[in-house]
Amino acid sequence: MSLLINTPKPILVTGAAGFIGANVSRALLGKGCEVIGIDNLNDYYEPALKEHRLQGLRGESRFSFRPIDIADAAAVNALFDEYQFDIVIHLAAQAGVRYSIENPNAYVASNLLGFQNILENCRRYKPQHLVFASSSSVYGNSNAVEFRESDRTDDPVSLYAATKKSNEVVGHSYAKLYDIPMTGLRFFTVYGPAGRPDMAYFSFTKAILAGDPIKVFNHGNLERDFTYIDDIVAGVIGITDLPPTELDIPHRILNLGNNTPEKLGYFIETLENLLGVEANKEMTGMQPGDVFKTCANIDLAKQLIGYQPTTNIETGLSKFVDWYKSYYH
Repeated sequence: MSLLINTPKPILVTGAAGFIGANVSRALLGKGCEVIGIDNLNDYYEPALKEHRLQGLRGESRFSFRPIDIADAAAVNALFDEYQFDIVIHLAAQAGVRYSIENPNAYVASNLLGFQNILENCRRYKPQHLVFASSSSVYGNSNAVEFRESDRTDDPVSLYAATKKSNEVVGHSYAKLYDIPMTGLRFFTVYGPAGRPDMAYFSFTKAILAGDPIKVFNHGNLERDFTYIDDIVAGVIGITDLPPTELDIPHRILNLGNNTPEKLGYFIETLENLLGVEANKEMTGMQPGDVFKTCANIDLAKQLIGYQPTTNIETGLSKFVDWYKSYYH
């Protein structure tokens, strides 16, 4: 029996104007679910892009949007009092590794205090499943060929990574103390149409088309497990329908990645071919907070929900470039 389809209550999606949140909301609506989406629409990057994502959702009768900041405890409490959600998909967070060095307070407010507000309301109303976003950044600069959920994650190289690790640990304590089924998802470099402008593929495209130089960190030798948005959404929807109620402590951590890391150099070459423009590359060293390589071991997700990404980097970037040219004319 599908938990998603059979719940009589709307599903809460936090960060619904975000890249992953908007796409997850759309997929839920496609399944016939009712969705309450919240987002604070901050100006970390252009709010117009967030509104663009929401446009496709606002016309749906089963979608309702509330401009709520998860750091506002009173607003979050009132929302849970009104709906007493059975399913909570918590994707709202202050994103970005490098920005966490410039503005740490934003990460404390959203990723720590905001997450705590969500947990407290889940303690009060006991949803059937809380799914929350973690990140591959928790693995740090591991020497592992593939990152497994059982690997040590006690050496974060950025405040952003530290806040995501904190979410996993505090979530575990709430699952244990209050028997709240929850799943933390470690996302691996998600990309695609209407993605985040602070991500490399987005900023590179803008710079290449404008003829501006792009900084190629670690001389193009970084490797990333780029995961197309549709593959991530399939994983989120699949695992949301499967709360970890069989575990003694109903808390699990799950990788959602592509399991096929690409070198930054090849990634840029693919973009150049799609855009028909050669990039003006400025080779440089590592950035503070960056990691050399990410690669997800996705065996657990395969075992649980048959998770199998199907979009290669050439296809995914082609779809992004088509969207970019249309959106920015």
